Amino acid sequence: MKHTLIIENTRAWLEHFIIAENLCPFAHKEFARETIRYAVLESDDENEIYDQIVSELSYLDKHKDVQTTLLIWPELDTFEVFLSFVGMAEMMIRSHGLEAAYQLAHFHPQYVFSGVAIDAAENYTNRSPYPILHILRVEEMAKALERYKNPEMIPENNIARMNKIGSAELEAKLRSWQGKSDIKTKP
Repeated sequence: MKHTLIIENTRAWLEHFIIAENLCPFAHKEFARETIRYAVLESDDENEIYDQIVSELSYLDKHKDVQTTLLIWPELDTFEVFLSFVGMAEMMIRSHGLEAAYQLAHFHPQYVFSGVAIDAAENYTNRSPYPILHILRVEEMAKALERYKNPEMIPENNIARMNKIGSAELEAKLRSWQGKSDIKTKP
C-alpha cells in the first residue's frame, strides 16, 4: 500500500475518531497546527526498526516544531509481534537516557487490553487502522495535562464513550479507515 494512502487513512482516523470522539483531548491542537509527523515504516526486521526509531528520535531532537510522531508499521499486523517491538522501543529510550524527553503510546488494529474481552468496545480506544507507535514529548504532555481538568478521568471517560457507541459500530468505523488494507481487526 502506498505511503500516501496509509498516511491519509491514519489522518482520517485521527481526525474523525480520536479527535471527534475526544479520546485524546490534546490531539486537536496539534492536528490543527500540523505539528504531527507521520512516518510509514515498511520493515519488520528488528535491526531496521531499531535504526528507524533512533532516526525518528534524532529527527524530533532537531525539529522542535514537530510535537509528536506517529510511526505507522503496516507490516506488523500481529498484535503480539507489535507489542514486542513496542517493548524494544521502550527499552531503547531508557538505554539512551531519553525517558525524560520522550514517552510512547501505541495503537493496533487488534489491540486488546489485559483482562478485557477481545470484542469489548473499550479496546477501540487503542485500535487503529494500522499498527502505530506514538512518540510524544514528555515536556509538552506535562504542560497539556496541567491545563486539563481531571486528566485521570480521561481513560474512564473514553471507556464509557466506547461502550455507548458499541463494538459493531466501532468496528465498521475502523474498517472504513483501513482503505484497501487486509489487516484484520479481530484476532
